[in-house]
Amino acid sequence: MSELEKKPFDFMGLRKLASIVSIVLVVVSVALLATRGLNLGMDFTGGTSVELEYAQAPSLDEVRSTLEAAGYDQFVVQNFGSDTTVLVRLAEAGNDQLAQSVASALKANGAQLELVSSEFIGSQVGEELREESGLGLLLALIVVLIYVGMRFQFKFGIASVLPLAHDVLIVLGVFALFQWTFDLTVLAALLAVIGYSLNDTIIVADRIRENFRKMRTDDVWEIINASVHQTIGRTINTSGTTLVVLLALYLFGGEAINNFALALIIGVVVGTYSSIYVAANLLIALGVTREDLLLPVKEGTGAQEEEEPPEWLNRM
Repeated sequence: MSELEKKPFDFMGLRKLASIVSIVLVVVSVALLATRGLNLGMDFTGGTSVELEYAQAPSLDEVRSTLEAAGYDQFVVQNFGSDTTVLVRLAEAGNDQLAQSVASALKANGAQLELVSSEFIGSQVGEELREESGLGLLLALIVVLIYVGMRFQFKFGIASVLPLAHDVLIVLGVFALFQWTFDLTVLAALLAVIGYSLNDTIIVADRIRENFRKMRTDDVWEIINASVHQTIGRTINTSGTTLVVLLALYLFGGEAINNFALALIIGVVVGTYSSIYVAANLLIALGVTREDLLLPVKEGTGAQEEEEPPEWLNRM
């Protein structure tokens, strides 16, 4: 029995339930962003960065405890380049005495260290970063819409971009719910989520297009269901191995990349779900048909031309 003849699991039988789940998650995420907002890191809000060089590798937990005891409440402590170099980022505005005060507080606890440098990031710079990061995400979605629309068909472009927006909103909603710090590493993770989810969606879309031309049925539901069935094994294997790596990063990568790994873990899970249910659901809702994917007919022959995408598209 060929792969197309096997009776697939009825993925699309759950499409209404999946639609309800997606709508609820997106609405809740938007509500959380509107009411609680994101806990923006100092990359976006501004603050002071203090670099310290220790004689021996310190315990970061002890450094944090010492700073808390000294009265500092909004700060991030992480290694910077080596185990003996520590970067302390504070939400306070920079001045000549702040870096010295931090170093003195840590020395008072018996630590041997030197103040290497300090740097102040103004709120105006943080505001520009917020605006540019939002524009960057929007531009990424527009480019995806154009590319997929040219590569496949405009309905496929819509069905690829909306799931990406769905994934980004849910990741942002989770960060707003738990008030995890949103900084430039998380922004980078969101861009990675867009790329990862798009790759998964493109593979499903490509199989749908292939089956529209191969399967002898006009039942869109059946064609999409078979396409998802044929790609689900690859999707699970890819997502599973990716999650193993991300969990290792989260558990052993240190505080500096914890939020980056968290954003990617959530994004991979949601992106895998959206490539199956959100994208396929949208194709059904948009009324994609075999005629949408027919190749142009050669003049005077009545035969369809062979599909030859532009060379630059094939290289992408």
